[in-house]
Amino acid sequence: MLDNMKYPRGRLLMGPGPSGVHPRVLEALSSPMVGHLDPQFLALMDNIQEMLRRLFRTENRLTVAVSGTGSSGMESAFVNVVEPGDEVLVCVNGVFGNRMSDIVERIGGVLRRIDRPWGEVFDPAEIEEALARHPDVKVVAIVHAETSTGALQPLEEIGDLCRKNGRLFLVDCVTSLGGERVEVDAWNIDMAYSGTQKCLSCPPGLAPVTFSERAMEKLKARKSKVVSWYLDLSMIEKYWTEGERAYHHTAPISMNYALHEALCLVHEEGREVRWERHRRNSAVLVAGLEALGFRLFAQEGHRLPMLNAVWIPEGVDDAKFRKAFLDEYDIEIGGGLGEVAGRIWRIGLMGETSSRENIMTFLGALETLLERDGHAGSVGAGLDAAARAAD
Repeated sequence: MLDNMKYPRGRLLMGPGPSGVHPRVLEALSSPMVGHLDPQFLALMDNIQEMLRRLFRTENRLTVAVSGTGSSGMESAFVNVVEPGDEVLVCVNGVFGNRMSDIVERIGGVLRRIDRPWGEVFDPAEIEEALARHPDVKVVAIVHAETSTGALQPLEEIGDLCRKNGRLFLVDCVTSLGGERVEVDAWNIDMAYSGTQKCLSCPPGLAPVTFSERAMEKLKARKSKVVSWYLDLSMIEKYWTEGERAYHHTAPISMNYALHEALCLVHEEGREVRWERHRRNSAVLVAGLEALGFRLFAQEGHRLPMLNAVWIPEGVDDAKFRKAFLDEYDIEIGGGLGEVAGRIWRIGLMGETSSRENIMTFLGALETLLERDGHAGSVGAGLDAAARAAD
């Protein structure tokens, strides 16, 4: 129970999400309520679609915000194009590849799975070999930015491979969209989904998705109904299409206000500028962490700038330190999941959270906690290294 508080106090959100939210987005949330078919709201939906297309770098007609968190985007991507008996190749190198695999089996698809050690990425040759072994695969699914490991998966060659072989290409962009380059059309991506609470710096509650015309043809040619009524994009599409606007469900009005404002902020900053900000700030954080004895977890050359995964040094108690960050400094960072639980930290620099000020605040707290716990030579080393990297 919270002591005489109606709501929790604020935190510096440096975990795997949600990220910090700009005051303009919070203000948008409090805008007056209108109906979900009000002409004012429909105009706002049109703006959201256009801004999402620009961010996904696509001309896809079906580019919408699904009502639900990023996981609803994941599920909608699969349930709409996978029918019972369809073979799906899922590339697994972390928690979210495992979740993709689970969904495929739950909806009656035939799972064809390939694995890489956590923190590593896939080579296109591995996928080509898997497709040769399983010639009936209809969909290839992969995670662009694996939140559980901090690994960034190259996509362009895999997209070319899928298009050449007539397979649909499905990509998880939950952590990458808004913080790293995503090129849906240029990379031949057929279905992509994301979430609002990561690099878009919007509260959790909506899942941007985009479907190519090839994916829509697969949806329209289904022999069976989409197993989820709520996530059936053949119906949701009509609600988001100007001139049709067929009622499907009551959209979360205020969340769409928030997403609209968050997307405005993204485009005001500029995509390229925003991507570069995430990369620069990640380099500053990494310099400070390495000076304090931390080693990066993900494969070199394929590391996320918005989610920095590091091995926890010997003698540093994971749960104790994360609790101290939260209790004493109001800083949230993420622990490891699955097979790396208790062994890595995941330090987020997403969207609004990605700033030099936040990096220095975190490193100062980390140095203090390390010194108090008996780790000699900690004070000043991380901050000095970060300051040099920032110059």
